[in-house]
Amino acid sequence: MENYYSYADFMKAMAQTKKISEAEKLLNEIYLDLFLKHIHRSQQEEQLMNLIDQALDSNDRNAFSRYSQQLQALKCEES
Repeated sequence: MENYYSYADFMKAMAQTKKISEAEKLLNEIYLDLFLKHIHRSQQEEQLMNLIDQALDSNDRNAFSRYSQQLQALKCEES
């Protein structure tokens, strides 16, 4: 999921008039990759929130601290 797409690659694909479908494919691939990353991040965040809730319910300070730090790191990656 860690594909790197450059603006230059996209512009090269767009410049080839007979290969417009190539540019569309690249753009679709970029959007799909971004969408999948968003879904994966949302699922990770939801899972960590559930684990934090469980840690609070069971009064497990170590687990709460660990999951809170992981959630904080995940949110820092977003920015």
